[in-house]
Amino acid sequence: MTTALITGSTAGIGAAFARRLAAQGHNLVLVARDTKRLGEQATELHDRHGIEAEVLAADLATEEGIAAVERRLADRTHPVDLLVNNAGFGNKGRYLDVSMADELTMLKVHVEAVLRLTSAAAAPMRARGRGGVINVASVAAFLPRGTYGASKAWVVQFTQGAAKDLAGSGVRLMALCPGFVRTEFHERAGMGTDNIPDWLWLDADKLVTAALADLARGRTVSVPDPRYKALMGVVKLTPRGLLGSMSSRTGRKYGPQ
Repeated sequence: MTTALITGSTAGIGAAFARRLAAQGHNLVLVARDTKRLGEQATELHDRHGIEAEVLAADLATEEGIAAVERRLADRTHPVDLLVNNAGFGNKGRYLDVSMADELTMLKVHVEAVLRLTSAAAAPMRARGRGGVINVASVAAFLPRGTYGASKAWVVQFTQGAAKDLAGSGVRLMALCPGFVRTEFHERAGMGTDNIPDWLWLDADKLVTAALADLARGRTVSVPDPRYKALMGVVKLTPRGLLGSMSSRTGRKYGPQ
């Protein structure tokens, strides 16, 4: 049986990955900050699917948290075959309205943690000649929209570059770029969602199914829904200046800043 490690596993996209992978028979390493929720999740998945679910309480906004997950990924006696870097959050507010401390915390989680954990996982995967990494980004990566979008753009570019460097090694890397997903994300950030049209919302379980299929196909970037594929096609054709103005207006209305 293979083992998958999922950060931010107790809610939203991370929880959907955990459910799907457990149903497929993968053992899990569940990583999040809330020890109680981790324990409940591990028990439920073990009882339902008969898999082993290890818990690792870690805050990826801290050096100690990142280092703890790095150590687990580097453990070659209990190898991790699939890493899902899913942990992340949004800040409510426009540039300069958000504190510098919060901006730097976002970069710690979205950039430093992704870099370090991907590296910790990919090295032993390359030595074994197999493995996969899914780095959860966002369609915001393709829009000029503050620190959140910039950090997710970094995730996409880093993942694509690393995938090229590891081509032929047996290690697959993919950036997953969803749109709006019904999770705790917006609630935790204090963002309203009443104005978001129903047709823009994605189902986390369907998203994960599409993402895993794209990873199996060898794609390095996954936009797992026809609606968002079409929207991103329009984005590519829109002049950058106009796109920036549109992104600023819609971002204030709908998304993280």
